[in-house]
Amino acid sequence: MIVTTKQLFAHAYGKYAVGAYNINNLEQTVGLFRGNLGKSDSNSDPTKPTVSAPFIIQISRGARSYSDKRFLEAMIRAAEEVFPEAIFAVHLDHGTEEVCYDCISSGFYSSVMIDASHEPFEKNIEITKRVTDRAHEKGISVEAELGQLGGIEEDIVGSVCLTEPDQAAEFVAKSGCDSLAVAIGTSHGAFKFSGSQGLRMDRIAEIKNVLSKNFPMVMHGSSSVPKEWVDRINAAGGQMKGSSGVDENQYLPAAKLGVCKVNIDTDGRLVWCAIHREAFRDDPANFDLRPPGKVFIKAYADYIAHKNSKLGSGGQLESLRASLKK
Repeated sequence: MIVTTKQLFAHAYGKYAVGAYNINNLEQTVGLFRGNLGKSDSNSDPTKPTVSAPFIIQISRGARSYSDKRFLEAMIRAAEEVFPEAIFAVHLDHGTEEVCYDCISSGFYSSVMIDASHEPFEKNIEITKRVTDRAHEKGISVEAELGQLGGIEEDIVGSVCLTEPDQAAEFVAKSGCDSLAVAIGTSHGAFKFSGSQGLRMDRIAEIKNVLSKNFPMVMHGSSSVPKEWVDRINAAGGQMKGSSGVDENQYLPAAKLGVCKVNIDTDGRLVWCAIHREAFRDDPANFDLRPPGKVFIKAYADYIAHKNSKLGSGGQLESLRASLKK
């Protein structure tokens, strides 16, 4: 069932955060659905209790141009039929105004992000309000961004500029957006921190205190870049030195402060890279893409389930389903 992020956040606020995962291909799509439903593979024991979670599928501009956006949409629609018990939103990640309008008109997306954070404050409000007005006419939720993250991921390049609380309150009031991505110390990509830095919990609390009651915040650049996967990549010929990510144990405390959505992209790439590097190393005679694909799907599903345990979203699916029926 496809719902809006606004519906997801109303249930999650102050209790847990919803994982927002970027996809680019079939294997990621299948692994994502299985992981959120507690089914790491097609042979999972149907009598075994599962820990299911609501989730957000994120489609970036890079993913839309990787092949044709209609392929991604078709895969998601197929997954919705194969996994009818799933509850999720389909979200445009880091959209320009033009791309937001295209997604709003498509009738497929339930949520879009307009990223005008690189513009001056007033211009950001102006662009965001135009997108919000257009989206709300179709019942689509809008995420905006204030402040800037550092790092590089796909075509997103930025330098750190933390979100100012007073500006956040003014921005939300004037733009009408449904959620706000805030800059609280994270960065895009696999090289987030140079030392022992972490999330600025103090800044999250300050922003929460000036926003209207239960207004959802979003955390970008939130992959944990786990050492286990980095080590596996390097052991199979990779060259990732000095990578670092967000401590997973900070997810839930941030959620308690009103962070309802946590974006995770890099970690999925690390799992993909490790599995395929190992496959090429361990079975160099193989030329069939399906064996490593199957290994990746299970590994990614297991990793999604692990993420949900850290976000607090694991086990929340049926409670959400009941709330949507009210």
